Amino acid sequence: MRTLGVVAARYASSRFPGKALADIGGKPMVWWVYQQAKKAKKLDEVIVATDDTRIEKVCNEYQMNVIMTSAENRTTANRMYEVSLSMDADFYVTINGDEPMIDPKAIDAAIPDEVPQDTEYGTNTICEVEDAVDIVDPSNIKVVFDDTYRAMYMSRTPVPYPYSSLNFKYYKHVGVLGYNKKMLEFYQNSVPGKFEKIEGIDTMRFLDYGKKLQFFPADIEKSLSVDTPKDLDKVIAIMKEKKLI
Repeated sequence: MRTLGVVAARYASSRFPGKALADIGGKPMVWWVYQQAKKAKKLDEVIVATDDTRIEKVCNEYQMNVIMTSAENRTTANRMYEVSLSMDADFYVTINGDEPMIDPKAIDAAIPDEVPQDTEYGTNTICEVEDAVDIVDPSNIKVVFDDTYRAMYMSRTPVPYPYSSLNFKYYKHVGVLGYNKKMLEFYQNSVPGKFEKIEGIDTMRFLDYGKKLQFFPADIEKSLSVDTPKDLDKVIAIMKEKKLI
């Protein structure tokens, strides 16, 4: 089985334009994400997918595999579909380009030993939420699943609601998703479903249409998404504390 890791890196960002090229210890942020992704044991290849020539140029300077995708792609899944048209693989794993400290174990967790090719199939790494602040933070997508970890629902609000019991744990998705080509084709050729539009969660489309989305829990180091310059300052401080830069 050939598995391709795709680092999604856009230049446009309403809160932090050009963040993929933000300097961290003398290297652009996308370089750090790329290096972490290369540590994943289950990826056969890693490539950066971008819609901006400035990011493409930097990737070439640092000898990182890079592919240009259309700026018209609205979501990461749309961009992944475009990648799948020119790069053949059995499984495509999307990696956020704004997590320079992403744990490689989070990437490996999303990759099963076998991937069905005759039906739509996707995966999502999840982890336990330990901080109460993260539970109520709408940027953290909480997840609900059955006894086999098959996805049932995803929400920005704390689900399930502790009405009759407190004897459970909250889980959230960590932004590493895997798709076979059929799942990407479905997404490309479908429109947002009811709950996707309500929650504002792209991945909900698969559940809206009854597609199989398999969660995989992982015990991973906490990562921080860089959404603002303040987030970047936090990441740099942590990396300095860990003597990574």
